[in-house]
Amino acid sequence: MHVDEIMEQLVALGSPSIKKVLINHGAKEPFYGVKVQDLKKIQAKVKKDYELSKSLYNTGISDAMYLAGLIADEKKMTEADLRDWAAKAPWQMIIEYTVPWITAETPHGPKLATEWINTGDEHFASIGWATWSNIVAITKDEQLDIPFLQQLIERVVKTIHAAPNRVRYTMNSFVIAAGSYVPALTTQAMAAGKSIGEVEVNLGNTACKVPGIIEYIDKVKAKNYIGKKKKMARC
Repeated sequence: MHVDEIMEQLVALGSPSIKKVLINHGAKEPFYGVKVQDLKKIQAKVKKDYELSKSLYNTGISDAMYLAGLIADEKKMTEADLRDWAAKAPWQMIIEYTVPWITAETPHGPKLATEWINTGDEHFASIGWATWSNIVAITKDEQLDIPFLQQLIERVVKTIHAAPNRVRYTMNSFVIAAGSYVPALTTQAMAAGKSIGEVEVNLGNTACKVPGIIEYIDKVKAKNYIGKKKKMARC
């Protein structure tokens, strides 16, 4: 499929009601309000297409950018590609999901995630922490640097309440992911949750809430899912 053909489909699939919901979540123009399930139907036809994903992302239209992440070929995405995607990500749906998903699935994930969390910039730090959440979710424990991840949890405990708004959200999510997907970090993550307490984040005009670390990991424990990895980050 060609980018122009897909863009025509996205225009036709746009929904005013979905657009309104996404605006409440912080979406920025231009975008059409295409349902994720409709984007996944296109994904099912395209599969993975490196060049097409880059073309779609470069449209700057959120629906196309999200679809780009779904069809991106993680084996071909370069460090430069990922830096470019991170810089152009317009709002949380792309910043905290699309870019971290594909970055985590590449060999460049740990390097870039660490670089981004050290920028001190809300945009890039949010991407970085979300990328680390996805890395621990899909990477075998024996391939993870456990001492480094322990340091990251300690860092969250010390700095989360002074961090920028969306960084607080992604930091909180990282501790949850670390405790849920890496058994060696579960006890530390639970202790971190006790130390951190409630995390306040402005989530805009939505009913969304910041998940409690202890409560969330307890639910994972109850399902016997601690340490159960995901096959891929994107979904």
